[in-house]
Amino acid sequence: MKRILSILVLGAVLAFAGGALADEAMKGHSHAMGAAAKSMTVKGEVVDMGCYMAHSASGEKHKECGTKCVAGGMPMGLLTSNGKLYLITLNHDDADPYNHLKEWVGDQVEVTGAIYQRGGMMAIDASAAKPATAAAK
Repeated sequence: MKRILSILVLGAVLAFAGGALADEAMKGHSHAMGAAAKSMTVKGEVVDMGCYMAHSASGEKHKECGTKCVAGGMPMGLLTSNGKLYLITLNHDDADPYNHLKEWVGDQVEVTGAIYQRGGMMAIDASAAKPATAAAK
């Protein structure tokens, strides 16, 4: 009988401790999710993620194919000159910048928006987009 009582007490203590640890972990998690994302402007080429990831397709020679892929629902990415790749996401408050980017596959653009990183992937929530300005000579 004492053994059963000891097991029940131990189980209750572990359940309480586990619940407290889970609660503490969720506090940290919800704080991180609730933190405001940093907004910035990133310059790069609009690529369709499927062709770029599968066979490094980008640039003017891939513009026609990339435009068709994006029109068909393929996600877009923003490839910077240093090789960093951002998934471009739709801003729920204003879809216009995202929709304009569909027309600029293969072109250099400037995208402004909140930057997110989850599971090793970078993303930019497109709140503004325009063709990139040429560098001053």
